[in-house]
Amino acid sequence: MAGVRFDELVDRARRLAAPGGRRLLGIAGAPGSGKSTLARRLVDALDGRAALVGMDGFHLAQRELERLGIADRKGAPDTFDAAGYLDLLGRLRARGPDVVYAPEFRREIEEPVACAVPVPPDVPLVVTEGNYLLVRHDRWGRVRAALDEVWFLRVDEDLRVARLIDRHVRHGRSEAEARERVLRGTDHVNAQVVNATGSAADLVITDVL
Repeated sequence: MAGVRFDELVDRARRLAAPGGRRLLGIAGAPGSGKSTLARRLVDALDGRAALVGMDGFHLAQRELERLGIADRKGAPDTFDAAGYLDLLGRLRARGPDVVYAPEFRREIEEPVACAVPVPPDVPLVVTEGNYLLVRHDRWGRVRAALDEVWFLRVDEDLRVARLIDRHVRHGRSEAEARERVLRGTDHVNAQVVNATGSAADLVITDVL
């Protein structure tokens, strides 16, 4: 699908947020595709009927990445606690009587923070966004089955790269470091992995109008 009007996406999400249960909507895409922005806009538009939980809250802590010797690949699929993310999705699906607290990734410190996002029991829709919601290997392969729908953002590649370079610069990297990471380093490899999964989505979005 090409460009989609934002109000059409809101209507589709609103149908998922119908009373009588809890649904889980995933928004996937490569780094810099705009999935966090779209997820936040949707949740705001649903005005209390949805909560946002990011996959990035399950980043392994920097100290653990260094212990495992994989700190240079931070952001790759095996640098997350995929099993913990799946457990959280199960708790959210169960919709028990208590608030469920989810972790959140804080870019200003480049670390996850536990119990930062409350999901009250009366919220009918949870929107979760992340790179690897449609990846099929290892524990990630069980994530797709835990979600009611997954939307995939596949934006213009030049735009995605420019956004990602700007993000890295804003968070302290030099322009040269940012370009190396995005065009030849970890971000480039991760984007290739993610973009190969888009065909498994319920909806592919190339632009939000």
